[in-house]
Amino acid sequence: MSYVGPDFDPPQPRRPRRGPLTVALAALVPGALLGWLVYEAVGGSGDDGKGSDQATVRSSTASTSPSANASSPSDDAKQPDSPKPTLVSPTSSAPTASAPVASGSLRGKVIVIDPGHNPGNFRHTAEISRKVNIGTNFKECDTTGTSTNAGYTEAQFTLDVSHRLKALLEKQGATVKLTHDNGSPSWGPCVDQRARIGNDARADAAISIHADGAAAGDRGFHVILPGIVHAGAADTRAIVAPSADLGERVAGNFVRVTGEPPSNYIGDGTGLVTRKDLGGLNLSTVPKVFIECGNMRDSKDAALLTSATWRQKAAQGISEGIVSFLRG
Repeated sequence: MSYVGPDFDPPQPRRPRRGPLTVALAALVPGALLGWLVYEAVGGSGDDGKGSDQATVRSSTASTSPSANASSPSDDAKQPDSPKPTLVSPTSSAPTASAPVASGSLRGKVIVIDPGHNPGNFRHTAEISRKVNIGTNFKECDTTGTSTNAGYTEAQFTLDVSHRLKALLEKQGATVKLTHDNGSPSWGPCVDQRARIGNDARADAAISIHADGAAAGDRGFHVILPGIVHAGAADTRAIVAPSADLGERVAGNFVRVTGEPPSNYIGDGTGLVTRKDLGGLNLSTVPKVFIECGNMRDSKDAALLTSATWRQKAAQGISEGIVSFLRG
């Protein structure tokens, strides 16, 4: 996955975040997800483990996957702990299949979509290997991303989903900007630039689209939220709360629309992970999250990620989460 001045009034935190699921879950969660959660309860997947701004974390606070070679910066001991992710559940204001959002409801809103990696990165390995400042330390400009065993690349996937998502949001009246598109630029942009694009646009919401490259058998999606970072050029304190709201709404709608379960290998079943080592989040001054839509190295997830029908569902779920956040 991967990835971002001044003259910006930091967004104010929105409504308080939801707590752990309770018996009210039955009223909030679709039947299929509720059944899945009950089954699991009784015992019944640069920034995504590919070496740059996306090293896959096997827990919400610590170790990266074996393929990651960049170490995470130490946490700012003087800052309060980041909000703890809660279990994924669609919010009460999230649109449902029977209650679509009104056309034009996002008029005046600006959304930045960051398709993870770039199909041209493979031809520019020297350029993407140079280090850039992510606020707390230096990391590679970008990475090539991962791919399915059959060769369908993450960069192809993210661009496809981003195009579908852009079309859905524009139908709602939003102004949508992509960090790169159709070979422009021919590689990158670097993770710091990706964050800056959202900042300069004064985006009401920004999201980076990715797919993971974990071990076979690791399945599911997860949404990455920014942690509290206040060091060097990074200061996420103003965006942590609204980003958490955005991330929870995206996760809840994503699982409902796509049927893809929360990751079974990261996030403790919540579908939410907090990170402090990603330049795209550390350098953002607008509400922003990353989503790892599934694991390209798992055959079951790969079958979904390579399906155009499912990618449309993925875009729909993400779109409905963003709409819910912006209308909330």
